[in-house]
Amino acid sequence: MKWINYIFLFLIYSGYAQDSIQIKLINSLKLEKETIISIDDFETLYHIKNNTFYKTSNNKSINYSNVQLGNITSANAFNPLKINLFYKSFNTVVILDNRLAEIFKIDFNMMQPYKNVSHITTGFDNSLWVFNQDLQQLELYDYKMNKVKVRSLPVQSNVLDLKSNYNYCWMLTEKYLYKYNYLGSLISKMENKGFTEMALNNENVVLKTDNQLYFLASNSQDVVPIQTSKLLINQFLLANETLYIYDSKILSKFQLKIK
Repeated sequence: MKWINYIFLFLIYSGYAQDSIQIKLINSLKLEKETIISIDDFETLYHIKNNTFYKTSNNKSINYSNVQLGNITSANAFNPLKINLFYKSFNTVVILDNRLAEIFKIDFNMMQPYKNVSHITTGFDNSLWVFNQDLQQLELYDYKMNKVKVRSLPVQSNVLDLKSNYNYCWMLTEKYLYKYNYLGSLISKMENKGFTEMALNNENVVLKTDNQLYFLASNSQDVVPIQTSKLLINQFLLANETLYIYDSKILSKFQLKIK
């Protein structure tokens, strides 16, 4: 099986034919969390442990849990004033403020027409990007107005990951990486060559395949491999030119040396 992996990696490298990006270790921290959601510019850490969402800053921590909704499927703290937690098994989203107080609850089961949602991420103002699994469409949903503002054309492959900022939304499927603007217009479409998840910051994207990371700069379709040696990559985050890699025990902070 090894030779198959070597051929696969060779095809990726030769297909993109780009120089690799080096990383420089800044520091490492022993950390035992189930899931790290994000780290902001002030090094506030958002994470999940034992199905409880935590916000930790300056060694002080606050948390939110809702056992009635089951397990937290995903969380997004891009807007720290409107953090969203997605409980897929109950088809429900909870919106939290910066003190992790519940300010809004969205139960897609109660909507007409019914929405079967598989992925969500933050939109601008009072909106969320949601993937409607039954329609196979990405929707920009305003939860205050209970209105879908825009819909994409249906996609023909399974969604793997969904990330956004206020202006754009990236949707990674088994076949393609799509980029949409806030009006729902398709900006770019790139073939997925084995990527399974992504991290986002300032319109730059880091993509993962197997145990290798790649950098995709804003307004580019050139994917550049990142030299991570043999680091175990269970989770990864991107903040400006800082790359965080977490192996479930140690959180390592690296500077990306982007030319």
